[in-house]
Amino acid sequence: MKTTIVLFDEAKIYVKGGDGGDGMVAFRREKYVPRGGPAGGHGGKGGDVIFEVDPQLNTLVHFKKRSHFKADRGVHGGAKQMTGAEGQNTIVPVPPGTVVRNAETGQLLADLVEPGQQAVIARGGRGGRGNIAFKSSVNQVPQIAERGLPGEELWVTLELKLIADVGLVGVPNAGKSTFLSVVSAARPKIANYPFTTLQPNLGVVTLDHRDLVLADIPGLIEGAAEGAGLGHQFLRHIERCRLLVHLLNGAAADPLAEFDQINRELSEFSARLADKPQILVLNKIDLPDAQAHWPAVQSRAQALNLPVYKISAVTQEGLPQLLGRIFTYLDELPPEPLFEEEVPVFTLEDDKDHFEIERLPDASWRVTGPRITELAVQTMWDVNQAVMRVHQILEGMGVNDALRQAGVEAGDTVYLDDVELEWAW
Repeated sequence: MKTTIVLFDEAKIYVKGGDGGDGMVAFRREKYVPRGGPAGGHGGKGGDVIFEVDPQLNTLVHFKKRSHFKADRGVHGGAKQMTGAEGQNTIVPVPPGTVVRNAETGQLLADLVEPGQQAVIARGGRGGRGNIAFKSSVNQVPQIAERGLPGEELWVTLELKLIADVGLVGVPNAGKSTFLSVVSAARPKIANYPFTTLQPNLGVVTLDHRDLVLADIPGLIEGAAEGAGLGHQFLRHIERCRLLVHLLNGAAADPLAEFDQINRELSEFSARLADKPQILVLNKIDLPDAQAHWPAVQSRAQALNLPVYKISAVTQEGLPQLLGRIFTYLDELPPEPLFEEEVPVFTLEDDKDHFEIERLPDASWRVTGPRITELAVQTMWDVNQAVMRVHQILEGMGVNDALRQAGVEAGDTVYLDDVELEWAW
């Protein structure tokens, strides 16, 4: 029977901000104001989808049951210049250590590590303006308003990177789970065969009223940096650790060869991992084979200037000395940067009036651009005043002249984004 291993430290979900409310066309109608002016209110902004760190969560398993999150739309504007209420935000709880990326582009959107930390992932759309915004000296009775803009929508990937002070690394059967169970209250599954641990485990180690978080990373094998044995999923969980405790299997034929193999995998996966400080620990020193390996392990550690200890996780020999050194070492290390580091890309802000004209195969034309999209969505196309306003805006932007120069003729079909119009200007 084939066993499928599912780690709930990755997820892909859909998020959508609320649409903005529509503006309203209304006029004052009071007993002693027979010709009241425009009084249509603006639509409310749509709600945002906000991710928030919940320290009570430690996996992404809850996204298996629900993968779509939408915020409420804004309320439409009302009469008497009443602005519609904003749509309610949708709060999405995530565990500490969650990295959020745009699923399509891979762009980093948020790195959420601190309890209560929030990030807006999908913004709500802007509310449309009511007809009070369109009153002018030449248009005292505006019959137009704007529709609200749609909220942002996108698929995002979530990736959980455990937040621990110390990461335990080593080959399968090195004794990491036994070590974790002895020095903390964690109770990982333990047995004498490879890959007993199929997902990372966290334990809190307490010493003299101080504590630290220790992560037991499943045993790494050759090719882990390329994903062998779920290597990618496991390796990323130690990227945030400040210190690595490299546990060697004292019962192995050549513990130092395994030491070199693991360090090679760390280096190939990430230069950041390769540079992390390590404490070298030979486990199972209660066995004769481990005692025979100790001089060579000690010599290699001295050559690499690494602290080295011999322990037995089963008999607890050497554990007090090792734990004391781990706490001391952490005191000497600088704080680990919590947030994901990426090279920022600086670009000039997009020109909203930028547009492009495309001749379609059926001899029609399509005009696209940020402002064009807004006009297509917000305009009430069944209102003549609104259509004339669009014409004036296009004239001011230079769109009409550009279409004429491109060869548009009366009767041609012109698409403003996805809105179909007949050219008659």
